[in-house]
Amino acid sequence: MLRFTLRQLEYFVAVGDAGSIARASEQINVSSPSISSAISQLEQEVGLPLFVRQHAQGLSLTQPGREILEQARLVLREAGAIMDIAGDISGRVRGPLCVGCLVTFAQIILPSLRRRFEDRHPNVRIGQKEMDQAALISALRRAEIDVALTYDLDLPADLQFTGLVKLPPIALMGDAHPLKDRASVTVEELVGYPMVLLDLPSSADYFLSLFDGLEERPNIAERTRDMAVMRSMVANNFGYSIANLRTLSNTAPDGKRVHIVPIAGDTRALRMGFLTAQDAARSQAVRAFIEQGADLLDSGQMNKLGGDIAT
Repeated sequence: MLRFTLRQLEYFVAVGDAGSIARASEQINVSSPSISSAISQLEQEVGLPLFVRQHAQGLSLTQPGREILEQARLVLREAGAIMDIAGDISGRVRGPLCVGCLVTFAQIILPSLRRRFEDRHPNVRIGQKEMDQAALISALRRAEIDVALTYDLDLPADLQFTGLVKLPPIALMGDAHPLKDRASVTVEELVGYPMVLLDLPSSADYFLSLFDGLEERPNIAERTRDMAVMRSMVANNFGYSIANLRTLSNTAPDGKRVHIVPIAGDTRALRMGFLTAQDAARSQAVRAFIEQGADLLDSGQMNKLGGDIAT
Protein backbone atom coordinates (compact mmCIF):
# COMPACT_ATOMS: atom_id res chain seq x y z
CA MET A 1 0.00 0.00 0.00
CA LEU A 2 1.39 3.39 -1.01
CA ARG A 3 1.95 5.82 1.84
CA PHE A 4 2.56 9.44 0.95
CA THR A 5 1.28 12.76 2.26
CA LEU A 6 -0.53 15.64 0.61
CA ARG A 7 2.38 17.83 1.65
CA GLN A 8 4.76 15.64 -0.38
CA LEU A 9 2.46 15.93 -3.38
CA GLU A 10 2.23 19.70 -2.91
CA TYR A 11 6.03 20.02 -2.88
CA PHE A 12 6.33 17.67 -5.88
CA VAL A 13 3.91 19.80 -7.92
CA ALA A 14 5.73 22.98 -6.89
CA VAL A 15 9.08 21.60 -8.07
CA GLY A 16 7.53 20.24 -11.27
CA ASP A 17 6.15 23.68 -12.08
CA ALA A 18 9.25 25.65 -11.05
CA GLY A 19 11.87 23.36 -12.59
CA SER A 20 14.15 23.52 -9.57
CA ILE A 21 14.00 23.04 -5.83
CA ALA A 22 15.46 26.50 -5.21
CA ARG A 23 12.76 28.28 -7.24
CA ALA A 24 10.02 26.15 -5.68
CA SER A 25 11.39 27.04 -2.24
CA GLU A 26 11.05 30.77 -3.03
CA GLN A 27 7.55 30.39 -4.44
CA ILE A 28 6.00 28.36 -1.62
CA ASN A 29 8.20 29.72 1.20
CA VAL A 30 9.47 26.31 2.33
CA SER A 31 13.14 25.46 2.88
CA SER A 32 14.98 23.65 0.10
CA PRO A 33 16.08 20.75 2.36
CA SER A 34 12.44 20.14 3.38
CA ILE A 35 11.35 20.03 -0.25
CA SER A 36 14.27 17.84 -1.30
CA SER A 37 13.55 15.38 1.52
CA ALA A 38 9.84 15.22 0.60
CA ILE A 39 10.64 14.52 -3.06
CA SER A 40 13.10 11.77 -2.13
CA GLN A 41 10.55 10.15 0.19
CA LEU A 42 7.88 10.31 -2.52
CA GLU A 43 10.22 8.73 -5.10
CA GLN A 44 11.09 5.99 -2.63
CA GLU A 45 7.42 5.32 -1.95
CA VAL A 46 6.33 5.11 -5.60
CA GLY A 47 9.50 3.25 -6.57
CA LEU A 48 10.20 5.47 -9.57
CA PRO A 49 12.47 8.42 -10.32
CA LEU A 50 10.29 11.51 -10.74
CA PHE A 51 13.04 13.89 -11.84
CA VAL A 52 16.28 13.80 -13.78
CA ARG A 53 18.89 15.73 -11.79
CA GLN A 54 20.93 18.00 -14.09
CA HIS A 55 23.75 19.72 -12.23
CA ALA A 56 23.65 23.06 -14.06
CA GLN A 57 20.09 22.99 -15.41
CA GLY A 58 17.91 22.11 -12.43
CA LEU A 59 15.40 19.25 -12.55
CA SER A 60 13.49 17.77 -15.46
CA LEU A 61 10.46 15.51 -15.04
CA THR A 62 10.83 11.93 -16.16
CA GLN A 63 8.05 10.39 -18.21
CA PRO A 64 6.57 8.67 -15.11
CA GLY A 65 7.05 11.98 -13.28
CA ARG A 66 4.96 13.86 -15.87
CA GLU A 67 2.13 11.35 -15.58
CA ILE A 68 2.21 11.35 -11.78
CA LEU A 69 2.34 15.16 -11.75
CA GLU A 70 -1.02 15.43 -13.52
CA GLN A 71 -2.57 12.91 -11.15
CA ALA A 72 -1.07 14.75 -8.17
CA ARG A 73 -2.82 17.93 -9.30
CA LEU A 74 -6.15 16.08 -9.30
CA VAL A 75 -5.52 14.62 -5.85
CA LEU A 76 -4.66 18.06 -4.43
CA ARG A 77 -7.72 19.60 -6.07
CA GLU A 78 -10.02 17.00 -4.56
CA ALA A 79 -8.30 17.34 -1.19
CA GLY A 80 -8.96 21.06 -1.43
CA ALA A 81 -12.65 20.31 -2.03
CA ILE A 82 -12.70 18.26 1.18
CA MET A 83 -11.13 21.18 3.04
CA ASP A 84 -13.77 23.50 1.58
CA ILE A 85 -16.55 21.26 2.88
CA ALA A 86 -14.92 21.20 6.31
CA GLY A 87 -14.49 24.96 6.19
CA ASP A 88 -18.13 25.51 5.27
CA ILE A 89 -19.19 23.39 8.24
CA SER A 90 -16.74 24.92 10.71
CA GLY A 91 -17.05 28.47 9.38
CA ARG A 92 -13.26 28.76 8.89
CA VAL A 93 -11.45 29.48 5.63
CA ARG A 94 -8.47 27.17 5.35
CA GLY A 95 -6.19 25.26 2.99
CA PRO A 96 -3.76 26.26 0.21
CA LEU A 97 -4.48 29.05 -2.27
CA CYS A 98 -2.27 29.98 -5.23
CA VAL A 99 -2.85 33.49 -6.59
CA GLY A 100 -1.67 34.72 -9.97
CA CYS A 101 -1.35 38.40 -10.79
CA LEU A 102 -0.70 40.35 -13.97
CA VAL A 103 2.95 41.36 -13.83
CA THR A 104 2.25 45.00 -14.74
CA PHE A 105 0.60 45.80 -11.42
CA ALA A 106 1.52 42.91 -9.10
CA GLN A 107 3.89 45.10 -7.08
CA ILE A 108 1.19 47.75 -6.55
CA ILE A 109 -1.84 45.65 -5.63
CA LEU A 110 -0.95 42.12 -4.59
CA PRO A 111 1.19 42.55 -1.43
CA SER A 112 -1.40 44.69 0.39
CA LEU A 113 -4.26 42.47 -0.75
CA ARG A 114 -2.42 39.37 0.47
CA ARG A 115 -1.51 41.00 3.78
CA ARG A 116 -5.14 41.81 4.59
CA PHE A 117 -6.32 38.38 3.51
CA GLU A 118 -3.71 36.46 5.50
CA ASP A 119 -4.36 38.58 8.59
CA ARG A 120 -8.05 37.76 8.31
CA HIS A 121 -7.62 34.08 7.34
CA PRO A 122 -4.44 32.74 9.02
CA ASN A 123 -5.32 29.11 8.17
CA VAL A 124 -4.90 29.70 4.43
CA ARG A 125 -1.44 29.05 2.95
CA ILE A 126 -0.98 31.44 0.02
CA GLY A 127 1.47 31.19 -2.85
CA GLN A 128 1.73 33.78 -5.62
CA LYS A 129 2.94 33.99 -9.21
CA GLU A 130 3.40 37.06 -11.40
CA MET A 131 2.73 36.44 -15.11
CA ASP A 132 1.60 38.03 -18.34
CA GLN A 133 -1.99 37.59 -19.50
CA ALA A 134 -1.42 34.54 -21.69
CA ALA A 135 0.49 32.75 -18.93
CA LEU A 136 -2.23 33.49 -16.36
CA ILE A 137 -4.91 31.98 -18.60
CA SER A 138 -2.78 28.90 -19.23
CA ALA A 139 -2.01 28.49 -15.51
CA LEU A 140 -5.71 28.67 -14.60
CA ARG A 141 -6.58 26.03 -17.17
CA ARG A 142 -3.85 23.72 -15.84
CA ALA A 143 -4.97 24.38 -12.23
CA GLU A 144 -1.51 25.74 -11.38
CA ILE A 145 -3.19 28.79 -9.84
CA ASP A 146 -6.63 29.10 -8.24
CA VAL A 147 -7.44 32.72 -9.06
CA ALA A 148 -5.83 35.51 -11.09
CA LEU A 149 -5.96 39.26 -10.58
CA THR A 150 -5.84 40.78 -14.04
CA TYR A 151 -7.50 42.93 -16.71
CA ASP A 152 -10.36 41.95 -19.02
CA LEU A 153 -8.00 41.44 -21.96
CA ASP A 154 -8.54 38.57 -24.43
CA LEU A 155 -10.60 36.58 -21.94
CA PRO A 156 -11.66 33.08 -23.11
CA ALA A 157 -15.22 31.85 -22.69
CA ASP A 158 -14.26 28.92 -20.46
CA LEU A 159 -13.04 31.19 -17.63
CA GLN A 160 -15.09 33.48 -15.39
CA PHE A 161 -14.25 37.16 -14.78
CA THR A 162 -15.45 39.20 -11.79
CA GLY A 163 -14.84 42.91 -12.42
CA LEU A 164 -13.76 45.23 -9.60
CA VAL A 165 -12.79 48.59 -11.07
CA LYS A 166 -12.60 50.39 -14.39
CA LEU A 167 -9.24 51.95 -15.23
CA PRO A 168 -9.14 54.42 -18.13
CA PRO A 169 -5.81 54.87 -19.97
CA ILE A 170 -3.34 57.51 -18.84
CA ALA A 171 -0.23 58.96 -20.45
CA LEU A 172 3.11 58.95 -18.62
CA MET A 173 5.62 61.69 -19.50
CA GLY A 174 9.01 62.95 -18.41
CA ASP A 175 9.98 66.49 -17.41
CA ALA A 176 11.03 67.39 -20.96
CA HIS A 177 7.78 66.39 -22.66
CA PRO A 178 5.90 69.42 -24.04
CA LEU A 179 2.50 67.99 -23.03
CA LYS A 180 3.38 67.12 -19.44
CA ASP A 181 1.45 70.03 -17.89
CA ARG A 182 -1.77 69.50 -19.84
CA ALA A 183 -4.98 68.69 -17.94
CA SER A 184 -5.56 65.94 -20.51
CA VAL A 185 -4.38 64.83 -23.93
CA THR A 186 -5.89 62.90 -26.82
CA VAL A 187 -4.36 60.03 -28.77
CA GLU A 188 -4.34 62.34 -31.80
CA GLU A 189 -2.00 64.68 -29.90
CA LEU A 190 0.23 61.85 -28.71
CA VAL A 191 0.63 59.91 -31.93
CA GLY A 192 3.51 61.94 -33.38
CA TYR A 193 5.69 61.81 -30.28
CA PRO A 194 8.15 58.97 -29.48
CA MET A 195 6.48 56.20 -27.48
CA VAL A 196 7.91 53.72 -24.96
CA LEU A 197 5.69 50.67 -25.43
CA LEU A 198 5.06 48.24 -22.58
CA ASP A 199 5.43 45.22 -24.85
CA LEU A 200 3.61 42.40 -23.05
CA PRO A 201 1.16 39.90 -24.60
CA SER A 202 -2.37 41.37 -24.84
CA SER A 203 -1.27 44.59 -23.09
CA ALA A 204 0.69 45.88 -26.09
CA ASP A 205 -2.21 45.12 -28.43
CA TYR A 206 -4.54 47.09 -26.16
CA PHE A 207 -2.26 50.14 -25.99
CA LEU A 208 -1.83 50.20 -29.77
CA SER A 209 -5.58 49.71 -30.31
CA LEU A 210 -6.17 53.12 -28.74
CA PHE A 211 -4.76 54.60 -31.98
CA ASP A 212 -7.06 52.61 -34.28
CA GLY A 213 -8.86 54.85 -36.72
CA LEU A 214 -6.02 57.38 -36.98
CA GLU A 215 -4.20 57.84 -40.26
CA GLU A 216 -0.88 57.92 -38.41
CA ARG A 217 0.42 55.02 -36.31
CA PRO A 218 2.26 55.45 -32.98
CA ASN A 219 5.95 56.30 -33.19
CA ILE A 220 7.35 53.40 -31.14
CA ALA A 221 10.85 54.47 -30.13
CA GLU A 222 11.47 51.90 -27.38
CA ARG A 223 9.95 48.63 -26.15
CA THR A 224 10.25 46.94 -22.77
CA ARG A 225 8.46 44.12 -20.95
CA ASP A 226 9.18 45.58 -17.51
CA MET A 227 6.90 48.17 -15.92
CA ALA A 228 9.67 49.68 -13.79
CA VAL A 229 12.01 49.99 -16.79
CA MET A 230 9.22 51.65 -18.77
CA ARG A 231 8.70 54.28 -16.05
CA SER A 232 12.42 55.02 -15.85
CA MET A 233 12.71 55.38 -19.62
CA VAL A 234 9.78 57.79 -19.60
CA ALA A 235 11.32 59.77 -16.74
CA ASN A 236 14.57 59.99 -18.72
CA ASN A 237 12.68 61.40 -21.71
CA PHE A 238 12.94 58.51 -24.17
CA GLY A 239 9.25 59.05 -24.90
CA TYR A 240 5.80 58.94 -23.38
CA SER A 241 4.05 55.71 -22.46
CA ILE A 242 0.52 54.55 -21.72
CA ALA A 243 -0.74 52.65 -18.69
CA ASN A 244 -4.03 52.13 -16.87
CA LEU A 245 -2.93 52.12 -13.25
CA ARG A 246 -1.43 55.05 -11.41
CA THR A 247 1.25 54.44 -8.82
CA LEU A 248 1.11 56.19 -5.45
CA SER A 249 4.45 57.86 -6.23
CA ASN A 250 5.18 60.22 -9.12
CA THR A 251 8.80 59.10 -9.32
CA ALA A 252 10.45 56.39 -11.40
CA PRO A 253 12.71 53.76 -9.77
CA ASP A 254 15.75 55.97 -10.48
CA GLY A 255 14.17 58.90 -8.61
CA LYS A 256 13.28 61.05 -11.62
CA ARG A 257 9.78 62.44 -12.00
CA VAL A 258 6.97 60.91 -14.03
CA HIS A 259 4.03 63.13 -14.99
CA ILE A 260 0.55 61.54 -15.29
CA VAL A 261 -1.84 63.04 -17.84
CA PRO A 262 -5.34 61.56 -18.39
CA ILE A 263 -6.16 60.55 -21.96
CA ALA A 264 -9.39 62.17 -23.11
CA GLY A 265 -11.75 61.07 -25.84
CA ASP A 266 -13.53 57.86 -26.70
CA THR A 267 -10.95 55.40 -25.37
CA ARG A 268 -11.62 51.96 -23.93
CA ALA A 269 -11.11 51.62 -20.17
CA LEU A 270 -9.87 48.29 -18.86
CA ARG A 271 -11.57 46.49 -16.01
CA MET A 272 -9.43 45.00 -13.28
CA GLY A 273 -10.86 41.97 -11.55
CA PHE A 274 -10.52 38.31 -10.69
CA LEU A 275 -10.32 35.54 -13.28
CA THR A 276 -11.17 31.99 -12.24
CA ALA A 277 -12.15 28.62 -13.62
CA GLN A 278 -15.90 28.11 -13.93
CA ASP A 279 -15.99 25.74 -10.92
CA ALA A 280 -13.82 27.91 -8.66
CA ALA A 281 -16.84 29.12 -6.68
CA ARG A 282 -16.88 25.79 -4.84
CA SER A 283 -13.61 26.78 -3.14
CA GLN A 284 -14.22 28.73 0.03
CA ALA A 285 -10.70 30.18 -0.06
CA VAL A 286 -11.21 31.51 -3.59
CA ARG A 287 -14.59 32.98 -2.65
CA ALA A 288 -13.09 34.69 0.37
CA PHE A 289 -10.18 36.08 -1.65
CA ILE A 290 -12.52 37.55 -4.26
CA GLU A 291 -14.63 39.10 -1.52
CA GLN A 292 -11.44 40.69 -0.22
CA GLY A 293 -11.37 42.68 -3.45
CA ALA A 294 -14.29 44.71 -2.14
CA ASP A 295 -12.00 45.92 0.63
CA LEU A 296 -9.82 47.60 -1.99
CA LEU A 297 -12.83 49.61 -3.07
CA ASP A 298 -13.98 50.35 0.45
CA SER A 299 -10.51 51.52 1.48
CA GLY A 300 -10.40 54.04 -1.36
CA GLN A 301 -7.08 52.64 -2.55
CA MET A 302 -8.35 52.14 -6.09
CA ASN A 303 -9.48 55.77 -6.29
CA LYS A 304 -5.88 56.79 -5.61
CA LEU A 305 -4.76 54.50 -8.42
CA GLY A 306 -7.18 55.98 -10.93
CA GLY A 307 -10.01 53.44 -10.74
CA ASP A 308 -13.79 53.64 -10.62
CA ILE A 309 -16.17 50.88 -9.52
CA ALA A 310 -16.65 48.53 -12.47
CA THR A 311 -20.04 48.24 -14.12
